Amino acid sequence: QVQLVEYGGGVVQAGGSLRLSCVASGRTFNSYYRGWFRQAPGKEREFVARIDWSHGSTYYADSVKGRFTISRDNAKNTVYLQMNSLKPEDTAIYFCATGREGATVTGPMARVVGYEDWGRGTQVTVSS
Repeated sequence: QVQLVEYGGGVVQAGGSLRLSCVASGRTFNSYYRGWFRQAPGKEREFVARIDWSHGSTYYADSVKGRFTISRDNAKNTVYLQMNSLKPEDTAIYFCATGREGATVTGPMARVVGYEDWGRGTQVTVSS
């Protein structure tokens, strides 16, 4: 069992920044990548960013590339999402997730089905 808790959401003006954190506990040793997704009202959950837990390689959705940075702290079992130059269209609930047990990074890993455990999410609202 894996538990994920996201922190750091809030309300920010367009052009501002936020840093999200996701702390994991439980059986995470067989999960080799973590991801951030988001879901806006009335829309499907969409991929934001992914990080390889061992090698640190990253992959981003085109919509956030150059503005968002995913990073990790292995000792703290925490993944971060630094979000800069925020836009109103970034408004959503942001979720972190762990990769499927035993699965390694073989590409973007940008599909929801590639992830096994999810946090409850944190709301990010960007005002114009």
